[in-house]
Amino acid sequence: MRTSRTSSARTPLRTRLTASAVGAATTLALLAAGTAHAADTPLRDLAAAKGKIIGTAVTGSKLTGTYGDIAGSQFSSLTPGNAMKWGSVEPTQGSFNWAEADQIVAFAQAHHQQVRGHTLVWHNQNPSWLTNGNWTSAQLGTLLQNHISTEVGRYKGKIAAWDVVNEAFNEDGTYRPTLRYSGLGSGYIANAFTWAHAADPDAKLYINDYNVEGVNAKSDALYNLVKSLKQQGVPIDGVGLQAHLILGQVPSTLQQNIQRFADLGVDVAITELDIRMALPADSAKLAQQAADFKSVVAACAAVTRCVNVTVWGFADSDSWVPGTFPGYGAATPYDENYSPKPAYHGIAEALGGSTTPPPTNGACTATYSVTSQWNTGFTGQVKISCAGASLSSWKASWTYGAGQQITQAWNADCTQSGAHVTCVNASYNGSVPEGGSVTFGFNGSWSGGNPVPTVTLG
Repeated sequence: MRTSRTSSARTPLRTRLTASAVGAATTLALLAAGTAHAADTPLRDLAAAKGKIIGTAVTGSKLTGTYGDIAGSQFSSLTPGNAMKWGSVEPTQGSFNWAEADQIVAFAQAHHQQVRGHTLVWHNQNPSWLTNGNWTSAQLGTLLQNHISTEVGRYKGKIAAWDVVNEAFNEDGTYRPTLRYSGLGSGYIANAFTWAHAADPDAKLYINDYNVEGVNAKSDALYNLVKSLKQQGVPIDGVGLQAHLILGQVPSTLQQNIQRFADLGVDVAITELDIRMALPADSAKLAQQAADFKSVVAACAAVTRCVNVTVWGFADSDSWVPGTFPGYGAATPYDENYSPKPAYHGIAEALGGSTTPPPTNGACTATYSVTSQWNTGFTGQVKISCAGASLSSWKASWTYGAGQQITQAWNADCTQSGAHVTCVNASYNGSVPEGGSVTFGFNGSWSGGNPVPTVTLG
């Protein structure tokens, strides 16, 4: 646990004129027409076809513009990154602040998404009045029960699953000496699940932890606890594996570990997936990251009772990693400008999506340029060039990072969904001979900024 559906309408743009190219350029994805780019099928739809949920952690105040478009269209579940933690909802004893949590729940309902409540019992981000108090065991138990009953009860029927107890174990499998454990013993865990179930009998209740993705001492302790809780009749429904991973270090026993928890009769979720790398990122690291994301999601997809994969924030600009691990970052599926990285395509492929890369010899490319710009609008152009290869048809796509909207296009049929734009050849210019090129252009609107889209390779 870390701090930090509805799709936009597709409007065809079909006028055809001509334009010349000047200005700064960047390479875009270039795909053979008629093939499926992962971005054409949202991750949530790919996951649904597999019987899975794909989620992301979010910040309520950011759920507008491009961030909101991606969060609403790509994911079928939202986890409040901080808004439902005890320190956020009850900063002063008896005084509650539900504003951001309510905002996220309302956004999810409007976009036909689930909400994963996070988190009820954790040793971090508690209010100072709680951590600094001199409580008896009886008082502490009453405070914990009241907190769980109040928060779960407020969102009864609106939360699909709760991370009830978070990070209960040390790395060696012993219990973490938290305020609750020190004051109430290990029985606080069973009580927390019992109280949460009483407040909302329909919500799925999880225990959640990190460094338990593979088979090791910590995951063994978690396994034994879940087995014991099930034997006692405690209403525990699932196990959350956080999956804050390091590049190239996906545990080889991940799927085996998921399966053994599932065999206890509980669901499993990957709850906080990110894969950090030493900065700066480069093409080799991004390729490895894509393979790692694909491996994790595929391991979940292979186990029937692994029901949800949630990434801990979808964009590098919102990731907790750089602030916690100096020198590391680039841990999410989207870059800082909200453009999908190779990791995005790794997730899509693991969920059954397909991507078609550019020609393997790299002979055909597409470049984007802004040819003119004024106070609220701009004219852009894409040039498709081939050297040592030819095309009989083409498709170019990119994702805007500042809310730009295409209003008119020529020499191509273009559609825009949220921030993502896809353009395919017109009937008369699909053929690009070896050594030749074609161009298409468009007008658009912008407000506040008009950065050239970041490179995206199919």
